[in-house]
Amino acid sequence: MIRVQNIYHMLAYAFQVLREQGYADVAAEKFDNTAELLAAILARGVSSQVKRGLGREYLPRTEALATLRGRIDVAETVKARAVLRRQMVCDYDEFSIDAPMNRMLKATMRLLVRSDIDKARRKELRGLLVYFADVADIDLASVDWHLRFDRGNQTYRMLMNVCWLVAEGLLQTQEDGTVRLANFLDEQRMSRLYEKFILEYYRREHPDLRAEAPYIKWALDDGPHGAGAFGGALDMLPAMHSDVMLSRSGNMLIIDAKYYAHTTQRHFDKHTYHSGNLYQIFTYVKNKEAELAGAEHTVSGLLLYAGTDEEVQPSGTYLMSGNRIGVRTLNLNQPFEAIRAQLDAIVEEHF
Repeated sequence: MIRVQNIYHMLAYAFQVLREQGYADVAAEKFDNTAELLAAILARGVSSQVKRGLGREYLPRTEALATLRGRIDVAETVKARAVLRRQMVCDYDEFSIDAPMNRMLKATMRLLVRSDIDKARRKELRGLLVYFADVADIDLASVDWHLRFDRGNQTYRMLMNVCWLVAEGLLQTQEDGTVRLANFLDEQRMSRLYEKFILEYYRREHPDLRAEAPYIKWALDDGPHGAGAFGGALDMLPAMHSDVMLSRSGNMLIIDAKYYAHTTQRHFDKHTYHSGNLYQIFTYVKNKEAELAGAEHTVSGLLLYAGTDEEVQPSGTYLMSGNRIGVRTLNLNQPFEAIRAQLDAIVEEHF
């Protein structure tokens, strides 16, 4: 279980823009469900974007015109008999707000307006939709969320992530084919947010540490560029991408953040850690240990599970082949200051 207000704090660390003045009232509000929270964040964000000016892009247009604009499409002009109307079919680029990201914003706001959120919130979103009158309607189900951001559209990064959370995490299809909003984000989306939150928390709150999420190299006996001792293809080895790696002065902690509905596996009434998770963190630690051989260092690992309502919560510390491997539960159903204290205690324990 997780408090809705803590989802805001997690988003605020994942996207620093939520710490700006315009979102201060969102942080102070109480929300009954995640849909309400995301609707409030989107309303503030879109309002701020409207004041800056909605992003524009050059979009290709083809139109029959009485005056030349861009390039004449001779074939289409003849085909359409536009000359008889004293027109030419022109291909040109228009600097328009009818851009893909604005279409996504409009579609998400329209979805939230039709959902079961507070009446005042719906009114606020309807008021913002007025500024999107020249933006085309799209179906969120057909959106490609692999977006590219640059200096010109950085202010859209957080907004697009909120749209993605609403469209992909909160939408639930009913048996009759209709769609409604769920009260909470699904496990997959919360897992990604949880990982990002842990990394950004340590980056912001512990600048004395180096916090990153690097790839870990496989410790191969014939070196990182060999073909494998028996001719194995290196590109067949799975990538080892850590969630969080904290380091300072040769001391290193690899954290694997896990967000599951069930934090342990159960067999014949016996609870055990997820075997795959334990194998994974052990592999990360031992390969990093091999990489640093010859230098003064310590490498530890930690499986950090988000707490659930289950009676048994993962907890324990083990010395495995010379490395410390811990398993811990982070309780997200408590005031955020208590969450902060748990995360800070991890740093105090290892550094």
